Amino acid sequence: MDKDKNILETPRLILRHWREDDAEALFRYASDGRVSEMALWPRHTSVEMSREVIRAFFAPNRYCFAIVLKETDEAIGCIGLVPEGDNHYPVAGNEREVGYWIGHPYWGKGLTTEALKSLAEYCRDCHGLDSLLITTDAMNIGSQRVADKCGFVHVEDYIYDGTPSKAYRLAL
Repeated sequence: MDKDKNILETPRLILRHWREDDAEALFRYASDGRVSEMALWPRHTSVEMSREVIRAFFAPNRYCFAIVLKETDEAIGCIGLVPEGDNHYPVAGNEREVGYWIGHPYWGKGLTTEALKSLAEYCRDCHGLDSLLITTDAMNIGSQRVADKCGFVHVEDYIYDGTPSKAYRLAL
């Protein structure tokens, strides 16, 4: 990890800040209804919409990382800390919520698990957090499996904005 630039590296991935030139790749995956439905955000309808998401949401969050496949240098997903105050579930003291998604062609390949393990180590080693929280739609079995594989423990089933959801916690 490059602590000065907040770049994390795993065997298959680089986690780095989003750039405007990632807009086409973001659109490729965020325009897929299977991805947006599981991530609970609007499906992207244009490259310009994706560019605006990068400008307005991803770039201002210094803890929001593009999941970049080393093999192709393409942004294929996103992982990061949810901005404070935008949590989907009450966080404990010295805890942050993590959010993530990955493009449909990469589901089931262990890439999100790889990214989450790296982010958890970064949060522990560089930010001294005590724990991380993950929330998922109750129907999002893939995200729940990622949480399980990374050692997160199911905390509670709850309703968020009318959607049945699950909360998971990892002690760091």
